[in-house]
Amino acid sequence: MKSIILTVISLLIIVGTFFIDLPGEKDAEPVHGKYTIVIHGGAGTINKSMPDSIKKEYVKSLSEALAIGKEILAKGGKSLDAVEQIIRYFDDDPKFNTGKGAVYTSEGTHELDASIMDGSNLSTGAVTLIKHVKHPISLARLVMEKTRHVLLGGEGAEKFAEKMGIELVPNEYFDTEIRYQQLLKIKEKTETVGCVALDKYGNLAAGTSTGGLTNKMAGRIGDSPLINAGTYANNKTCAVSGTGTGEEFIRNTVAYNVSALMEFKGMTLKDAANEVVFNILKKDDGGIIAVDKDGNYAAPFNTLGMYRGVATSDGVFEIKIWE
Repeated sequence: MKSIILTVISLLIIVGTFFIDLPGEKDAEPVHGKYTIVIHGGAGTINKSMPDSIKKEYVKSLSEALAIGKEILAKGGKSLDAVEQIIRYFDDDPKFNTGKGAVYTSEGTHELDASIMDGSNLSTGAVTLIKHVKHPISLARLVMEKTRHVLLGGEGAEKFAEKMGIELVPNEYFDTEIRYQQLLKIKEKTETVGCVALDKYGNLAAGTSTGGLTNKMAGRIGDSPLINAGTYANNKTCAVSGTGTGEEFIRNTVAYNVSALMEFKGMTLKDAANEVVFNILKKDDGGIIAVDKDGNYAAPFNTLGMYRGVATSDGVFEIKIWE
């Protein structure tokens, strides 16, 4: 009897050791160890004759944002974290049409939108008509992770933000002189910010955030908070973030269409992205950034320029505006 008990104990120890040594999600080895991250700060009529001093400021901001995401991914961080932190950086930089740099509505206020998507399981979160949340992208992630919903808007979204302890600010926080002058000139400003990323574990993520269109009607919602239109991520294909004329991105389901062309037509990322931007969208509608499951990336645009950057585990680190 004693020998039987000892045998059972020995088996339990062996089995226990097996499960203890079994790697969990946090300890799992990277699928391939590669990563790619692509960002955009908006597409549109970006004048090539802008002063060098202003160009340097944009390049500096884009480089700093890209470096944040690169560091997260290089250290084995999640693509979702890289996307969120980069967009939070843009939120705090008044040069970009998101957060502090958000444009004015026709009523002289600010209404912000954001969305985020996890390509590993198609989880999504989005917020729209936000007036008091300092970082809408973080609220969008909480919608994805803490509710059974996809999109929250207006007062309900902000009550949820307060409940979750998200930082709130008065609407006047988003005021900037340059955006006010654009309102006075009724100059349409459609720039948006976004990020797509592939992490070392093979997971894709995408996020997009915007202040919308200068002089837009109060209550207008563009493509940025709409999954499939301005944002999409699927581990089977790619992650996409768009920037441009929101109504056209919504009508043409731009972000999802890139993925669909890859999945159902067998197109490469580059061919699918070009098909959507140059053959489905009209000239001057905007552009997209995208990365596929293998780390390939694309950033086509049909406007004069698009603020963008890319970094990879192979050592690529580039910032571009026009070329």
